[in-house]
Amino acid sequence: MELADPAAHGFDPVRLSKIATFLERDYVGPGRFPGADVLVARDGVPVWRATLGQMRADGTPWREDAICRIASMTKPIVSLAFMMLVEEGLVALDDPVARVIPEFADLRLFVGGGGDMPFTPGPLAAPMRMVDLITHRSGLTYGIQNRGNLDAAYRKARLDGHPSLPGNDHFIAELVKLPLEFSPGEAWQYSVAVDVLGVVIARLTGQSLGAFLKERIFDPLGMVDTDFHCPVDKADRLADAWAHVPGGKPALFDAGATSGMLRQPRFESGGGGLLSTVADYHRFCRMLAGGGAVDGVRLIAPATLRLMTANHLRHPMTGLPCDLPQVARALFSDARQAGTGFGLGFAVTIDPPRTLVPGNAGEFFWSGIYSTKFFVDPVEGLHMVFMTQVYPSVVFPIREHLKTLIYAALSQSRA
Repeated sequence: MELADPAAHGFDPVRLSKIATFLERDYVGPGRFPGADVLVARDGVPVWRATLGQMRADGTPWREDAICRIASMTKPIVSLAFMMLVEEGLVALDDPVARVIPEFADLRLFVGGGGDMPFTPGPLAAPMRMVDLITHRSGLTYGIQNRGNLDAAYRKARLDGHPSLPGNDHFIAELVKLPLEFSPGEAWQYSVAVDVLGVVIARLTGQSLGAFLKERIFDPLGMVDTDFHCPVDKADRLADAWAHVPGGKPALFDAGATSGMLRQPRFESGGGGLLSTVADYHRFCRMLAGGGAVDGVRLIAPATLRLMTANHLRHPMTGLPCDLPQVARALFSDARQAGTGFGLGFAVTIDPPRTLVPGNAGEFFWSGIYSTKFFVDPVEGLHMVFMTQVYPSVVFPIREHLKTLIYAALSQSRA
């Protein structure tokens, strides 16, 4: 990838170089992360990149074309795909989910039970709408949260987007056996909602989710290495994945050479199943930074993207706009999310001082459980893509540190 002169795009090159120093000193050198790759761009133009460490336990250096598990960075792509169908009039945000997934017609509320006892269900205050899925206000959950009997039931049924699930219909059939944690719209909870949205896309289009994404997003943007599996002829580029070990170096738990990601999944997880590269996700970010278009290819209208990147969170008592800690349950309910709202598939910065990290209102972003991250700042015309492969993502504050260093290097601000 060719890089432009950072000074010509408003960056201090010396300050940018401190990002690589930081990564090597605090993460790659001490072995916290075996390797990492970070790209910074402005107005769609790449101006700086650092590729460090190794991508495999055998010492293979981290390649610029390394293929990574992007996990929940799949969600913004699938959310954008859904909104393309909204633009075409195939579905509306306020449509009941049961219009497309009739199995959802008799969803029930979690009242109690679970474990060795049957769940005790109750009536919902409102039906689930498409907007509840894309904003994570559906009442669905994630088994990985490990909080109680409902999460345990998700884990037992492998409902967290596991690629071995026998397909979309099986996923939905198992999901509707379980009650919702709360009535749709009452709270915010990170969940399998975007997996359900992927099923909605497949049923509306008559295509698999992967085929639709390839035809409508990946091929038009030239995202040649983004897919739900890694083809055999690219197997040498699939990075290993490691798990954090408290007090020690991360342990290898999914070797790229033998990974299940080398096989076609039975279930294409719209919430976390994609593989991608820095170059490919950069192309996706260029389109977002360009208001829905790049290089003459428009995927979505500017007005639709503005709707997606606006804060849709409202306090249940006052009805006023609010941030994640005021309405979120479990994941993302802590004080670190202060000043952060949520739109249609993206987190959104709404109050920069409360985030305690440099930036601007209107930034949108998301991350993945393997510690990957991207953000787009429309005010500065700035975006970043960060790849590594260490699970889980909440152990180290590396993503906040990277953002701080990037803004510290921005010598010509437009804010």
